[in-house]
This record gives sequence, structure tokens and C-alpha cells, in this order.
Amino acid sequence: MRTVVLATGIAVFLAGGPAFAADDKALPPQNAKKLSEIVAKVEHRTDFRYVKEVDWDSDGYTITYYTTDKAKVQITYDPVSGEPK
Repeated sequence: MRTVVLATGIAVFLAGGPAFAADDKALPPQNAKKLSEIVAKVEHRTDFRYVKEVDWDSDGYTITYYTTDKAKVQITYDPVSGEPK
């Protein structure tokens, strides 16, 4: 019986590991612009078609979008100023 309880406890701990790791990611600063404001700037760019992906890391927001001529564009924005780096 102890083996079953121990095995179950280990399985639960290992399954919950990724959830704990998610909390270690860097967060945008308190004075950061709203993400919606930054995405709105991207949407107003010439030949904009659609946003494919938005990522966050310590460098800022990296937005990947496509233009009307199917070109892939990737730009990193400063979270505080909202301007491209």
C-alpha cells in the first residue's frame, strides 16, 4: 500500500512540475504599455494582413505578422515605450 501512495505522490509531483516552472518566467514591467496598444500599432503598419504570433521574453514583445504580399515580419517591441527595438 505504501508503494502505491508513494508512486502516486511522485507522479503528481512530476506532472505538476511544468506548472511551477511557468511562474519563473519574467513578467512585463509595471509601467509597460498594454499589449493591445502595441498590437494596434502593428495593425496600422503598411501592407499589414494578420498577426500570427505574439511572444514575451525579457527583451520585450516579439510580434510575428504577415503582409498582403505574404511576407513574414518579426519585430521586437520595448514593453515600456511601445516602440520597436
